[in-house]
Amino acid sequence: QVQLVESGGGLVQAGGSLRLSCGASGRTFGSYDMGWFRQAPGKGQDFVALISWSGGRSDYADSVKGRFIISRDNAENTVYLQMNSLNAEDTAVYYCAAAPAGSSSTRMSQYYYWGQGTQVTVGS
Repeated sequence: QVQLVESGGGLVQAGGSLRLSCGASGRTFGSYDMGWFRQAPGKGQDFVALISWSGGRSDYADSVKGRFIISRDNAENTVYLQMNSLNAEDTAVYYCAAAPAGSSSTRMSQYYYWGQGTQVTVGS
């Protein structure tokens, strides 16, 4: 069992930056690949980024490539999402999720554990 808690969301001006954090409970954080997903108002959840259990592999949605960076600190049981050059289309609730190591999946169905989400709002 892994419990995930996101933080760091808020209101930011277009062009600004935010860093989201996701803290995990339990001693097995390093056994999970971690992902970030988001849900914009009136839309379904979309993949944003993932990082492998070791941190050696990451992947991004095309819409955030070159702007967002995912990282993790297994000693601190935390995964981060650095978001730069934010625009209105990035407004959404952001969720972190955990999948078995080796999944490296962009599909929500592969993720077993989910946080409660944190709101990111980008103002013009």
